[in-house]
Amino acid sequence: MEKLQSAIAKARARRGDAPPVPGGAPAPRPDRPAKGTDADAAWADLPLAEPETARLLAQRIVAGTRDRAASEFDKLRTRMLQRMQSQNWRRVAITSPGAASGKSTIALNLGFSLARQQTIRTIICEMDLRRPSLARMLGTPPELDFARVLSGNAPFADHAVRLRDNLAVGVARGHVERSAELLQAARTGQVLDAIQERYAPTLMLFDMPPFQVSDDTLAFADKVDCVLIVAAAGSTSVAQIDACERDLSERTEILGVVLNKCRHMPADEGYDYYG
Repeated sequence: MEKLQSAIAKARARRGDAPPVPGGAPAPRPDRPAKGTDADAAWADLPLAEPETARLLAQRIVAGTRDRAASEFDKLRTRMLQRMQSQNWRRVAITSPGAASGKSTIALNLGFSLARQQTIRTIICEMDLRRPSLARMLGTPPELDFARVLSGNAPFADHAVRLRDNLAVGVARGHVERSAELLQAARTGQVLDAIQERYAPTLMLFDMPPFQVSDDTLAFADKVDCVLIVAAAGSTSVAQIDACERDLSERTEILGVVLNKCRHMPADEGYDYYG
């Protein structure tokens, strides 16, 4: 871990980048939305579809359970909140340099961890339109397809569910042709702005495709405030992380890097984070 952190720091220094500081000022306490607001009504109208605990555990979604790893996701949640709220950021894209790094698992665990704070509302949007996986992981109703929302063919309320009272998700179904063009389109930005205005989420998490497999993530990067990069220990190289950081930093802020699947760590703590 120390060698990898040192290598990333050297790569950033060569680029002239300063590492993001995951701590800093204490996170402002988010205000609870006033009862009776339009946002309250909009959230209440979303159908509740809470996944069974056994299903979540089978998908390694442990946040919110008594699993010891849940506390590690709570720490990641807190560090992310501190950084984002100190910068007044609300949208974070979650990607990885390559495939099979566990980015979707990290995104869902962060979502469920955030849901434990009742004053925070979170919306997870599936933007991996080439190989969507959240519907399978969560067991959501088959008629839901967030891609229809992005294309302007359906309202968010028709293709989203609440996983918790304060956690909603929009999942995609099947492969979407010309996904990069859809993600880059001005209309997509307008759709997301409308969702943000109507539902007033504290945070929006975007589960993106792996960075190296397409230009989808780069095409979408200017629609978020920051990006969290998930790397897989033992398979993601420093060069891959560096290239991902370098290209994305030209379009948005880098929140940090999560190193997933850390074999040197205890079995119930399979990841680490550094800015």
